[in-house]
Amino acid sequence: MTVALYDLPGPRAVARNRIINLIVLVGLAALLGWIGYRLVLTGQFEGRRWEQFQYTAIQEQLLDGLLNTLKAAGIAAVLATTYGVLFAAARISDHRWLRVPASAVVELFRATPMLILMFFFYYGSMQYDLGLSPMWAVVLGLTLYNGSVLAEIFRAGIAAVPRGQREAAYATGLRKHQVVLLVLLPQAVRAMLPAIVSQLVVLLKDTALGFIITYNELLYVGRQMGSRLEFGFPYLPTYMVIAVVYIGLCAMFTMLAHRLESRNRRRPTRSAPLATADPAETPAPSHRPLIKKH
Repeated sequence: MTVALYDLPGPRAVARNRIINLIVLVGLAALLGWIGYRLVLTGQFEGRRWEQFQYTAIQEQLLDGLLNTLKAAGIAAVLATTYGVLFAAARISDHRWLRVPASAVVELFRATPMLILMFFFYYGSMQYDLGLSPMWAVVLGLTLYNGSVLAEIFRAGIAAVPRGQREAAYATGLRKHQVVLLVLLPQAVRAMLPAIVSQLVVLLKDTALGFIITYNELLYVGRQMGSRLEFGFPYLPTYMVIAVVYIGLCAMFTMLAHRLESRNRRRPTRSAPLATADPAETPAPSHRPLIKKH
C-alpha cells in the first residue's frame, strides 16, 4: 500500500502543475537568454578579454591563488573540526562552570559575521603588532565561526544517539568523557556526516572573503587579473572562470557527502545477539522421582 503525506493530485491538478512547470522553465530560459544577449552585446566574449588565459604566467597565477585558497580552507577545516568537537563536549558537560562559558562562546561566534572576525584579527594584529599574516586572519575567522556551527552539529548528533547507548556505556563502568569520545561521538559523526561536509563546503566558499584583507587567494588574484587595461578590463570573464573553479570544488565535496551518506545507508546493521535467560529467573529443575511404568 502506498502511503502519501498529501492527497494525490487529480487529472486537472496534474495538467495545471505541468503548465506551471513549463511556464517557469520558459521564464528561466528567457532570463538566461537575456543575460547571454547582454554579455554578447557588451563584448564580454570577445577574444581580447579571454586572451590572457592562454599565457602560462596567468595560469600559474590562478594556480597559486587556488592553492592558497585550499591551504587556508584545509587548515581552517582541521581547526574548526577540533574546535567543534571540544566545545560540543563542553556544552554537554555535567559541570556548570564548563558548560555555561562554552555555550556563551559558541553562541557569540555563531552570531558574529565572519568578515568582522577577519577584520578583528587582521587590523588588530596591525595595531598591536602581533605579526599575524592575512592568511592566519582568514584562518582564525573561519575557525571561530565554522567551528561554532560544527559544535552545534556535533551536539545535535550526540543528542540524537539513542539513550540506551549512553546507559549501556555507563553500565560498563566508563566515565563521562569516555562515553562521549568512545561511544557517542563516533555515532554522532556517522549520523551527521552530510551536515559536517556541507559546513566544510561553506567554509571553502567563505575563503573568498579573504580578498578584502588582501589575502592572495583565488578571488583576490581574479580581481587583479580583471583590472588589466591591455585586455580591456576583463572582470566578468575572469570571474566566470573563478566561479567555474569554485563550483567544481563545491560539487566535488557535495558528491563526497552524498556518497558517504549513501554508503552509510547501505551498510548493514549487525543484529543484536540473542539475550540469554537470567539464571535467577530460570525455574529450578524438578527433583521428583521418575515413575517407571511397567
